[in-house]
Amino acid sequence: MKLAVISCIHGNIEALDAVLADIDTQKAEEIYCLGDLVGYGPYPNEVVEKIRSRGIPSCQGCWDEDIVDGLNACECSYPSQLAEYRGHLAHEWTDKEIHPEVREYLATLPITLKKDNLCFVHGSPNSQHEYLLPSMDGFAALERVLATDADVLFCGHTHVPYERKLENAALSVKVNAVESSETEQQFQVPLKRIINAGSVGEPRHGRPNATYIIYDTDAAQVTLREVEYDYEKTCQAIIDKGLPPIFAWRLAKGMEFAELADDPTHVCER
Repeated sequence: MKLAVISCIHGNIEALDAVLADIDTQKAEEIYCLGDLVGYGPYPNEVVEKIRSRGIPSCQGCWDEDIVDGLNACECSYPSQLAEYRGHLAHEWTDKEIHPEVREYLATLPITLKKDNLCFVHGSPNSQHEYLLPSMDGFAALERVLATDADVLFCGHTHVPYERKLENAALSVKVNAVESSETEQQFQVPLKRIINAGSVGEPRHGRPNATYIIYDTDAAQVTLREVEYDYEKTCQAIIDKGLPPIFAWRLAKGMEFAELADDPTHVCER
């Protein structure tokens, strides 16, 4: 079976339409979304309407959560005070723009989705705000997958696609019981994978093209798809609707405005 996995649409209906058209050409039988339907982009209601009309199951992203729980739901993942200020503007705009039924729908989205040996999350199984970076410590990365009781963990949130294989992992557990001698157990962990779908609506891999994943469950094969679309139309809409113009600039460049988090692995503790 062919699955399509999309993430981080961020109110960019032009990119979503282009990706869905490409998915149709790939003849994917099912589509899963990893959240962040809204935020930053100019068409949050249209994006949610399209996801719902296509019957696409979706996780709740960090932006979806914040629109439901309030503008100050989580500020810990902003890389700078300037980015936080811009984020507040985007939150305020989206909060006013969003339709009541859209907010209600975002509140119903689950944190995780499961299908057979596959698990779908936005950030990580721990939090929508945790970044599973390709440089993450191998044992910590493996723990995130094992926590889901799955072999393949699909995530988004970073806006940069990648596939990481966690193989040849040997774990040992020593137990010191009160009235018995020390025992040790060792076992091998079968191959696990973390697959990041990148971003449909706000890519940060250095190009404005939308990205998503095609996963063949029979062959366990991953294909990264990169889709061109009229991103300039979205950039103009960002400006016309009164969102910070820097959002249009970084969409056109496919990057995060040269702002890197000091600790991007930080997990929300609110």
